[in-house]
Amino acid sequence: MIRVLIADDEALVRSGLRLILEAAGDIVVVGEARDGAEAIAAAARLRPEVVLMDVRMPGTDGLAAAARLLDAPDAPKVVMLTTFDLDEYVHEALRMGAVGFLLKDTPPRELAAAVRTVAGGQAMLSPTVTKRLISAFVDRAPSRAEAARRRLASLTGREEDVVRALARGLSNAEVGRELHLTEATVKAHVSRVLAKLGLANRVQAAILVHDADLGV
Repeated sequence: MIRVLIADDEALVRSGLRLILEAAGDIVVVGEARDGAEAIAAAARLRPEVVLMDVRMPGTDGLAAAARLLDAPDAPKVVMLTTFDLDEYVHEALRMGAVGFLLKDTPPRELAAAVRTVAGGQAMLSPTVTKRLISAFVDRAPSRAEAARRRLASLTGREEDVVRALARGLSNAEVGRELHLTEATVKAHVSRVLAKLGLANRVQAAILVHDADLGV
């Protein structure tokens, strides 16, 4: 069973998410929190694998709470929840190491699938919504773009092909088909790319590519 903590200031939202997730059969909601401070305390006590964190909450908001959770050595996977698909706070959370974000109107089947995805160690990188979020809020100042390009220069040609594909929201299987590689080879390339660039996950790699303004 995948252990999930839900943090949202609206009781109705928390109840709806709990019903959807627990109906999946392989997910259990171990706790709920009304704000970021409660989420931090509940995560320490309940040890969830995945935390669904609302961005905008009174008191300690989701961004501050995510920063605290992600700073821990045994951090859970944090997925940000938002009503808006272009939320600058979500973008900042992705930079900090959150593994993705969900809109609150995500269909039930997709919600459960997203939780399984992040619990399995993969970041959520939708080729439509997430790419639009990244593109809208990445600061492409010349200094940042140049710094991003210098970091990417350490990659081999094939590794750059892979990271560009990640920035377009492709899964490992899709990258493999496009580049004529096995899925296992793609996974190996992704691991090497993240290690070389000092990144936590593929979402951060995608942001770096967009920072570099490479026309992906």
